[in-house]
Amino acid sequence: MTPTHRATVFDLDDTLIDTADGWPRACAAFTARHGHRWGAADTAALHGNGGWASYVAGLCGGTVGAAEVVEECTTAMLRDHAAGLVRALPGALELVCEAERHGPIAVATASPRRFVLAVLDGLGLTSRLHAVVCGEDVTRGKPAPDAYLHAAARLNLPPADCLAVEDSPNGIRAAAAAGMPVLAIPRNGMRLPAPITDLITDQAATTAAALPVLRHLLSAQPEPLHQ
Repeated sequence: MTPTHRATVFDLDDTLIDTADGWPRACAAFTARHGHRWGAADTAALHGNGGWASYVAGLCGGTVGAAEVVEECTTAMLRDHAAGLVRALPGALELVCEAERHGPIAVATASPRRFVLAVLDGLGLTSRLHAVVCGEDVTRGKPAPDAYLHAAARLNLPPADCLAVEDSPNGIRAAAAAGMPVLAIPRNGMRLPAPITDLITDQAATTAAALPVLRHLLSAQPEPLHQ
């Protein structure tokens, strides 16, 4: 792979920021008010799920809709953000800076715009990004390719010229279906199943460890990595 110009499209949650506990906690509190006891299976179902709000609404016995879930859970996450509980993963900002050296950068996420813009501003990334695609911008969430297709269109580049950086199987499916090469950084050392590993271009154990891998993938004339 020897591109002369390449963009990078980052997922946000658990790729650049640590919200592995935050969103499940917000959703668990919401469903508890409607009689549902949150479990580990619910947390797993939330990971990389572009239809997360509909999933959570479905746990509430038909008493609420997805829009109410988005509103209340986003407000809870914004409180966490204001309290300093939503932090960049180690190495995330360096990863974005390295990607910017090679071409335009974007974010494609299922999270709500209010949360996304607040977090990106808090991290000082807003001015660096050429496109931000949020949950409200697509009809079909991940694993559908829509978010990544929208990001590529906003960058005015074909998807094949954009490197996606993702942590979840659903996100990897979405980026691959859009036609993007994928750098996978599985959350918390998750072991990706074989059908997913077949979709990725390369992989790193953590965001911090991804820097040389990203540099290699974005380099116009990549040099072999020394493991």
